[in-house]
Amino acid sequence: MATRVRWLGHAALLLESDGRNVLIDPFLTGNPKAAVQAGEVPADLILISHGHGDHVGDAVAIARRTGATLATNYEISLWLQQPAQGLDGDHVQGLQHGGSFLFDGAVRVKLTLAFHGSMLPDGSNGGNPCGLVMTFPDGVKVYDAADTALFGDMALIGEEGLDLAILPIGDYYTMGPDDAVRAVKLLKPRFVLPIHYNTFPPIVQDADAWAARVKNETSAQPVVLQPGDWFEIPKK
Repeated sequence: MATRVRWLGHAALLLESDGRNVLIDPFLTGNPKAAVQAGEVPADLILISHGHGDHVGDAVAIARRTGATLATNYEISLWLQQPAQGLDGDHVQGLQHGGSFLFDGAVRVKLTLAFHGSMLPDGSNGGNPCGLVMTFPDGVKVYDAADTALFGDMALIGEEGLDLAILPIGDYYTMGPDDAVRAVKLLKPRFVLPIHYNTFPPIVQDADAWAARVKNETSAQPVVLQPGDWFEIPKK
């Protein structure tokens, strides 16, 4: 089965591959652009890029409902196992930058750098923010930059051979359209999907105008989705 991605609004994503559902940064409750409700989204693996509330979102409730494994940085993994969150440690994986985790013998997740903050909703230390490189059973490789500024080592991430890069374009809290185009040039993915825009007034952007720049200035094919839309990633 081909790997496909569904944008759920803001930075929330659902990737489906070989019958497995990978849910990323599931901020759904309170998200004015959410395409689904927290009580209906599927998940076998949940990934959290950093500690901010618009990324941790409904992760705990969804993990409890589905029994999904939850993978994130080490500090957030400890927070998830505290009494207030109460997740079973057998279902939580704490990683650090450069380290990877093979889920269900099929989906490999590696943490990368991200330049952002990570304080958790209750003020606890959320460790360092991260991006995510995911390799799926069909060989498709996806990079979710999550919340980050532009940084030069994106070129190293691009050397892994990316089928899809997922980049924030909202500005204000993350890189904006100009730096996101520069990121595409460093990453050299086959396809690129913009996220983290138009949820709230400070991050309103014209994604179609950005996509036109990507098409004209880079070798990547831009994919602009509406919340709830799917994109099936073509194999090479």
